[in-house]
Amino acid sequence: MKRLNQILLVLLAVIVVNCTQGKSRNHSSKISESHKTCTFTNPVGKGQDPWVIKHNGYYYFIESKNGGIYISKNKKLTQIKKNEKLVWKPPAQGWNHANIWAPELHYINGHWFIYYAAAKKAGSPFIYQRSGVLEARTANPQGSYKDMGMLYTGNHIRSHKNNIWAIDLTVTRIHNQLYAIWSGWKQNEQTDKTPQNLYMAKMKNPWTISSNRVVISEPKAKWELGPQLNLEEGPEVLKHAGHIFIIYSTRDSWLRTYCLGQLELKNKDENPMVAQNWTKKGPVFKGTNNVYGTGHASFTTSPDGTQHWIIFHSKVDTTPGWNREIDMKHFTWNTDGSPYFGIPVPPGKSIKVPSGQCK
Repeated sequence: MKRLNQILLVLLAVIVVNCTQGKSRNHSSKISESHKTCTFTNPVGKGQDPWVIKHNGYYYFIESKNGGIYISKNKKLTQIKKNEKLVWKPPAQGWNHANIWAPELHYINGHWFIYYAAAKKAGSPFIYQRSGVLEARTANPQGSYKDMGMLYTGNHIRSHKNNIWAIDLTVTRIHNQLYAIWSGWKQNEQTDKTPQNLYMAKMKNPWTISSNRVVISEPKAKWELGPQLNLEEGPEVLKHAGHIFIIYSTRDSWLRTYCLGQLELKNKDENPMVAQNWTKKGPVFKGTNNVYGTGHASFTTSPDGTQHWIIFHSKVDTTPGWNREIDMKHFTWNTDGSPYFGIPVPPGKSIKVPSGQCK
């Protein structure tokens, strides 16, 4: 009987160990599955000049590729490039039939608008770029768009004489006035190796600039000066707790040193079309030994609205050129109210998904 009891105890121990190990493996599997669901890695896709807008619980991502403009709609920020639809193709000829660059999607007064740059001649030198606007024909931002024409970005608003090179145009409302902000040249040139400044003008409506442009910033800081070209481009407005910022890209766009600078309106009640009313700081976000050429950012919040996220492009490698991919990361705020973007996350490293996305 004693030996029988010993055998039974051994069998019972084996059963307990096996059951415990089985539970442990299952639990580990769930953790692994949860880990994969609740994290992501950069890059989130190929592309450049990312623009994301959050509206009614969806993220809309817009980009130019294959000679047209595409918009995707998704509830998950980390999957912004899924469900893309072609919304506009340029005409066969005209001022905007080629070189479609950096489109942005804006919701203004209950209507959707796309701002973009284009040219009358394909390829380089890129000396014909001008800015244009499209208006959605319906309430669906993934529907068709009407071409509202070229925006006037020159110095003679009354006659519209001699429109001047302009790219990366964005719009914002300050003091209940709609403004356009873009990257442009002092005058038209025969070479695209021309310094780029940031300009601003008033708008009468989303498709009409109503004042002459003014320069609000020029690439003069030491950290803005590139080995080949001094430029400021990709201006994006970021507002937080009563502060108004313009986050822009600077230095040679095709090199690993491309980075982000910042303008802040000294007093939110001051005239934004006076250069002296802005203070410059930078670089506020730059590459590392693993991430190159961080630039042309846009900003949004997590699905539950508790986190702020920056979406930007980086270079695939250190080779000069525009082979880029899209990255994103969570950012916070400094005690003075300015954004703190931190350091870009290396490709392949796990990042927690935006708050509220993992369920």
